[in-house]
Amino acid sequence: MSELEKMLSGDIYDPSDEVLTMLRAEAREITARYNVTPRRDLAARTKLLAQLLGGIGGEIKIEPHFNCDYGQHIFVGNNFYMNFGCVILDCAEVRIGDNCFIGPQVGIYTACHPLDPIERNKGIEFAKPITIGDSCWIGGHATINPGVRLGDNVVVGSGAVVTKNFPDNVVVAGNPARVIKALTT
Repeated sequence: MSELEKMLSGDIYDPSDEVLTMLRAEAREITARYNVTPRRDLAARTKLLAQLLGGIGGEIKIEPHFNCDYGQHIFVGNNFYMNFGCVILDCAEVRIGDNCFIGPQVGIYTACHPLDPIERNKGIEFAKPITIGDSCWIGGHATINPGVRLGDNVVVGSGAVVTKNFPDNVVVAGNPARVIKALTT
């Protein structure tokens, strides 16, 4: 099994692998071009996102500076907006539904490191996918941790650290995030 296959299956992998290193370099080149492409050049920006991401819906807007590990493991739906300075570490798949809005400085992280310091110091990693449902709003400076699944219509308060799954129609906030309000639809 290749290191890429191990990474995508959630197994321990070596991120210094030549193929993974090349894929990250390609993603950085595309994001660098994207981040300096004028906002008024919508066609060029959309073309770069289509080249970078694994799948995009219609009406996608990502403000600079956007950074990701690979890009190709990120899938976003229709009517997507991501504000300034967001980071997605997509060592596993990140799936974001339709009508989602992400505030500035949000981090979405699939990458994990061993808790044991001897293992961690070897530089090995593993990853867990993240799924964000339809019509979610993630407030600025929130962090979405590996393996999290957010249901539809979830609102994540600014600065929240989301460490577990949440069902549809809730507002979550805090560190660690917890339900602070149920939403009625």
